[in-house]
Amino acid sequence: MKYKSDTVARTAAPAGAADRAAPLDLAPSEGLEHAVLAGGCFWCLEAVFERVRGVSSVISGYTGGATNRPSYEEVSSGATGHAEAVAIAFDPAVVGYDELLDYFWKIHDPTTENRQGADVGTQYRSAIYYVGEAQRRAAEASIAREAGRQPSPIVTELKPAGDFWAAEDYHQDFYRNNPNYGYCAVVIAPKLKKAGF
Repeated sequence: MKYKSDTVARTAAPAGAADRAAPLDLAPSEGLEHAVLAGGCFWCLEAVFERVRGVSSVISGYTGGATNRPSYEEVSSGATGHAEAVAIAFDPAVVGYDELLDYFWKIHDPTTENRQGADVGTQYRSAIYYVGEAQRRAAEASIAREAGRQPSPIVTELKPAGDFWAAEDYHQDFYRNNPNYGYCAVVIAPKLKKAGF
C-alpha cells in the first residue's frame, strides 16, 4: 500500500485551480470568511471540509513556514517549516467557525506531535491558524472543550494565520479525482465516514 509520503499520481488540474504566484488573500469578502487548519495530510482535510454545508471552497496548501512558494518536495523534506493545511472559505451565516472546528477534532488526532498515522514529520502537525481575534477566542475555547475529551494532552498549535500558499494543482480535489488511490481508500474514506459523510 502506498502512503502519503510515497510518489503521488499527477492528475489533471481541477477547474479553477489556485494561483501559486502569491499567497492566498484570507480577508473576508463577499460574505465569506476563511479558516486555516492543519491536521496531517491536506488531502484528508480537503475531502471532509468540501462536503460541509456552507463551505464555498477548500484549497490545499502550505502555511506556517519561512519561504515563499514552497513546493511539495520542499515541504515534505521538513526544511521549510511549513505544514500541509487547508484554507476553507465558508459562509458564517450557514456554518459557524465552531462547527468547522468540531469537524477538525473528529478527523485527526490532536494528541500526536508532528504525525498522523503513518504520515510523520513537522509538515503533518496539528495547528489552527486563526484569522482575527474572534477566531482566536473561538479556537481557544474549542481547544479547552476538546481537551476534556482526549485521553492525552492536545498538542495543536494555535497561531495567527500567515502566508498561505496553494499547493500544486495535482493536490487540489485529490480525493475527488483519485478515489481509488490506495491512500484515499485506506486513510481518507474512513475519515469521511467518521465525519458523517
